[in-house]
Order: sequence, then structure tokens, then C-alpha cells
Amino acid sequence: MSVVLFDLDGTLVDTAHDLGLALNIQLERHGKQTLSHDDIWPVASHGSAGLLALGFGITPADGCFEAMRIEYLDLYESVFTNNAILLPGIAELLDALDMQGIKWGIVTNKPRRFSVDLIKAVKMGNTNLHQRSACLVCGDDAAQAKPAPDTLLIACKETSTLPHDCIYVGDAERDVQAGKAAGMQTVVALFGYIAATDKPAEWGADALIKKPSELLDCFSPASNLG
Repeated sequence: MSVVLFDLDGTLVDTAHDLGLALNIQLERHGKQTLSHDDIWPVASHGSAGLLALGFGITPADGCFEAMRIEYLDLYESVFTNNAILLPGIAELLDALDMQGIKWGIVTNKPRRFSVDLIKAVKMGNTNLHQRSACLVCGDDAAQAKPAPDTLLIACKETSTLPHDCIYVGDAERDVQAGKAAGMQTVVALFGYIAATDKPAEWGADALIKKPSELLDCFSPASNLG
């Protein structure tokens, strides 16, 4: 494989604390009970829609949803780099990929409004994710975000790579769907934001990994992803 592409939230970076902080500020603003980190963690990968469903029980079909989404994103903008850090083992994985000459990039549904400053804020030694990553493609960089393959195909163009030479790693079913639709190999990060009700073994990924270092096994001669 020539390039490894990663989802951002819950795959590379732990953003759940700040996503939850913004939601709890909004809940308090509307006189509702705040939620624990354990409540928020499993849905942190599902963006504002998932968090608003968790906190307020609303969906995009509700008339109030768009106003609540805008309010949430404005609150998140004030806190989104407070506590964002690499997930355990990710720094070592990225260092290993660099040492092996394997390019890696980021494809996220997170809007560019947040993504650029976020990965600039996440440090890796004397550098940061923004400086190290071969590409950053955000959800609003294409007509359709994941589970459509559009953003992944943009990443291929930006890294001068064919889809079949890419592995996409994520922690949500839509990541597998997008990767498959793009013609890539797919890997589920079981260490990410996965709920007890999720069934990642049924998502159809090529591999499931319990910790970041296991991704390196995908490049061994014995792996069908190599």
C-alpha cells in the first residue's frame, strides 16, 4: 500500500472531551441535564447530528434542528482545541509509517472550519499533525461527505495515489462504506468511538484492529492488505 488515510475524530485524535463540553454548555443553556463523558464517548464520531440526538432527542427532520446545530457549532468553536490530543499509540504508529516511507493523510467529515486549526493544535514532538500529514480533506470539501466516496477520492488526487493503493482507517460504519465505495482497503479502529450497540465485525471491513500498532501488521507479507 502506498498511502494510509485516517478518519480524524476517534481514530487519530481524541476530541470527545471538547465535543462533550460544547454539548453540555448547550444543554445547560436550555435548562437540561448535562451528560457524562461515558455517555458522550460512543457518539463522538457522529458529529453534531449524533450529539444533538443524544442530548436533545432531535434529528435533522425536526424544525428546530438547524438552529440547534448552528448554536452547537458556535459553542464548539470556542472550545474545540482545549483538550484535543492524539489517541494512545497513534504517535508511535505515525512515526513508524514515516520511518517505512509510507505516506499518511486525513479524511474527515469534520468541517474545514474546525479541522485545520485542530490538527495544527495537536502536537507531535516539535511538529504537529498539520505539518506531518500528506493531505487533509474535510467533509465540506466535496459535494457529499462520507459515506459517499467523494472526499476519499479527493485525497487520492492530492497524494497522487490510486484508490486500490490506499488503506482507509476509521471508527464508524460510514468510514468502511466510503472506503469500499472508493475502491480502497478498509480497517476499523476498535479503539475509537464505538458504541456497545455497534457491530463492527458486520461492517465488511478488511481488518479490525484493537490498538494502533496492529495496523503495521496489515503491511506484512502474510496480510491480505499488504
